[in-house]
Amino acid sequence: MGGVELLALAASTSLLAGWRLYLVTFVTGLSMRLGWIALPEKLAALDVLANPWVLVIAGAAALFEFFADKIAFIDTLWDGINTAIRPLGGALLSLAIVDPGDPVWQVAAFLLGGGAAFLSHSGKAATRAMVNTSPEPVSNMVVSTGEDIATAGLLALAIANPIAAALIALILVLASLWLILSARRLVRRVLNRS
Repeated sequence: MGGVELLALAASTSLLAGWRLYLVTFVTGLSMRLGWIALPEKLAALDVLANPWVLVIAGAAALFEFFADKIAFIDTLWDGINTAIRPLGGALLSLAIVDPGDPVWQVAAFLLGGGAAFLSHSGKAATRAMVNTSPEPVSNMVVSTGEDIATAGLLALAIANPIAAALIALILVLASLWLILSARRLVRRVLNRS
């Protein structure tokens, strides 16, 4: 992978970490362990994701998150807990992907990766906060399952074609901004009525 592809991969994985950090970590580590992803020498820091302990922990957390995300009140609590964890995880994933020899790229990747993960997490949490208030449980499960499918699909695309995944990630960042602003307007309307 060249520099542009590595930046695209870093952007995509950090954005996806804002939705499903544990799934992204598990799938990336498993893909490396099984030899589906051949890392260049400069990405040796990512080898830690293929460690059996990391795979077990990330897999267990991804499994817990899969089920917790389907129950409205648990999902809201889980998103609150992960408000600090997902952006940090996205920043660290992005940092591990860029050139370790250049401190400027490291700082930029850490800040942009954390920002992208925070933005996508905020968009997800805002959307889910609105969906979780509906009295029926089906909408929450449908949205959660859609997030699972989108994360897995975009992660596979990021591995196969990082540039295309980065373009989709950019669209998702813009959608996240729109969702955050929409949620903010909705909260203002509700508060003004009361």
